[in-house]
Amino acid sequence: MLQTTHYKLPTSTYDVAVIGGGPAGMMAAIRAGELGASVVLIEKNEKLGKKLLLTGGGRCNLTNAIFDNRALAERYGEKGKFLLSPLSQWEPESTIRFFEERNMPTKIEEEARVFPKSDLAKSVLDVLVLELKKQKVQVITNASVIKILHTGSKITGVQTSESIIKAKNFIIATGGTARPETGSTGEGFKWLAELGHTIVSPDPALVPVKIKEPWAKKLQGLSLPMVKLTILKNSLKLKAQKGKMLFTHFGISGPLALNMSKSIGEAVNAGSATLSLDLFPVEDLVSLDLRLQEHLKTFQNKKWQNALKGFLPTLLVPIAVELSKIDPELFVNKIPRAKRLAFVKLLKNIPMTPTGLLGAEKAIVSSGGVSLEEVDFKTMCSLKADNLYLAGDILNFDRPSGGFSLQICWTTGFVAGTNSAQK
Repeated sequence: MLQTTHYKLPTSTYDVAVIGGGPAGMMAAIRAGELGASVVLIEKNEKLGKKLLLTGGGRCNLTNAIFDNRALAERYGEKGKFLLSPLSQWEPESTIRFFEERNMPTKIEEEARVFPKSDLAKSVLDVLVLELKKQKVQVITNASVIKILHTGSKITGVQTSESIIKAKNFIIATGGTARPETGSTGEGFKWLAELGHTIVSPDPALVPVKIKEPWAKKLQGLSLPMVKLTILKNSLKLKAQKGKMLFTHFGISGPLALNMSKSIGEAVNAGSATLSLDLFPVEDLVSLDLRLQEHLKTFQNKKWQNALKGFLPTLLVPIAVELSKIDPELFVNKIPRAKRLAFVKLLKNIPMTPTGLLGAEKAIVSSGGVSLEEVDFKTMCSLKADNLYLAGDILNFDRPSGGFSLQICWTTGFVAGTNSAQK
């Protein structure tokens, strides 16, 4: 286990001081140490990587296997252009190679999501911790930073509860405000605002969505591999996406719901928001009706409540029967054509009412953070402080689900570590 220091530190000045022992901070410290810098890594928790262990449901979706940097940057929306320079220095292939070369095999799953073959986030953390030790990084845990000391535009030190840590260059990688129980409570934003940075107010992002309808909660545990979700306001389509969705005891989650959660939350706050769920997004009404008719041929003398087995997931059958408003006791051969067609339309437009998002305590990441225009992305150096570098979730990116947030951490951490060590 990596040795940590809890109290008095060496009095010498470090080349690089990194604040935040998450993925971005650890990568930055490793890279700076690899280049020969003396490095100290300061973490407020008792152990490193507390939030990392929770990612991907404890499996750690460590990156996404999109190997074209421009295509990858596009997944971050308009802000993705800021990542082109850092990605030219460290891209998903670099991430995969980094872990593979350190005896942690990886695998690629659906939607190009990359996981450790062990399916354990601890495997990722173990590699990082061992590499920190190899690069002789001094790790300080249980160290809450109280204040960033500076003279003009130059950082001079970091005041913790126990001491003042001095360094030539500093990296802040304290994350956003998601999952505050892991230590992501937003102190970094306060320090950076005091240094003159513009902070876009952080909000929970990639958050499960609460649904009003009781039937949705009855589907808890049902995973739908490919559906379409549309956000509506007064019948006007605001946004639509396809992907995998999961029903939960409070509503919906999974990649599709998480990636749309920010927009859903904004629509709910604006009032009168509804969602439309299309269970068969690759089929139009005509082809879906023909397929349903073909399926029902073997159920002509059976009741409607039993006729959808094999056409829909088992858990969904009673809910679909209920929503169809067709008498469950009615025999299939007695169902009027108009009611069958109405049911087909329902399958492609099931209405749901979102009531809000679960909040920061359940968010995977938060949106908001340091304004991207105030960072030199070739080096990750702050444009407000000469010897300060920024990395990870503290930056104002919109991050889709699927390993994209961690890739920002690895990329910006590597670039920050490189340039802070060489300056």
